[in-house]
Amino acid sequence: MRIKSITRTRLLAVATGLAAVAALAAPTVANADASRDGKEAVFSPAQLASAGASVLRANVAGTAWHTDPATGTLVVAADSTVSAADIARIKREAGADAGALRIERTPGKLTKLISGGDAIYASSWRCSLGFNVRSGSTYYVLTAGHCTDGAGTWWTNSSHTTTIGATVGSSFPTNDYGLIRYDNTSLAHPGTVGSQDITSAVNATNGMSVTRRGSTTGTHSGTVTGLNATVNYGGGDIVYGMIKTNVCAEPGDSGGPLYSGTRAVGLTSGGSGNCSSGGTTYFQPVVEALNAYGVSVY
Repeated sequence: MRIKSITRTRLLAVATGLAAVAALAAPTVANADASRDGKEAVFSPAQLASAGASVLRANVAGTAWHTDPATGTLVVAADSTVSAADIARIKREAGADAGALRIERTPGKLTKLISGGDAIYASSWRCSLGFNVRSGSTYYVLTAGHCTDGAGTWWTNSSHTTTIGATVGSSFPTNDYGLIRYDNTSLAHPGTVGSQDITSAVNATNGMSVTRRGSTTGTHSGTVTGLNATVNYGGGDIVYGMIKTNVCAEPGDSGGPLYSGTRAVGLTSGGSGNCSSGGTTYFQPVVEALNAYGVSVY
């Protein structure tokens, strides 16, 4: 789910959104193709790449996939909207590489979620500020691209009385990052997430301990469970190179920061589940976004 909280249906029925997602329980493995004689089969990088390309061609909304280096398989997460026929189509598309697939059923619906962690408002939806960043003496908000997509001016409040500034960069789909310039010089823009100072940015690693902050659900922690994930939100909204985590999120948390101590790690993109019973959330790597805009945390 993209975690953007919206008030119009233009942006992926967030009425159901991340939160409308049924509570996320631990994923269950629904495919035993990736084992032989009770032992894990390790597939070559070429086979895994071919299997990933096949899942992309199958184009089933509600799926996300990444390579698990520990087992040498392609893990495909399928939400509650993915039917048995859809899974069969993915396997048919994979053909000889179908054995490399490990299908995991994820309860709920995978969707986009819309401050560090504080609420920011466009004309008709709410997201979360990711990180305050700068280039020289100019300051910006770095957030999710599906938040900035189609947005002009941003405000700090729902009544639209205090302006932040204008969207000056937006990349979605494929990537999920956007940039808002601080045009209101009276606003403070500390280099923190809540009370946590952010001094650098790093790429995620498997098993990394991380924390996410958002304007809907506040602060939640967990670990990185996958890298370089591809997520198909449906409607042609496919993003690549995402960080997979077991941290929960809900609508309105989109764009919010993922960090590890003083290090910026990612921007909230989407997922499934909720913060009552848990969930899976995907994040745009922050280093890529910083490099794309030539900005830095401070």
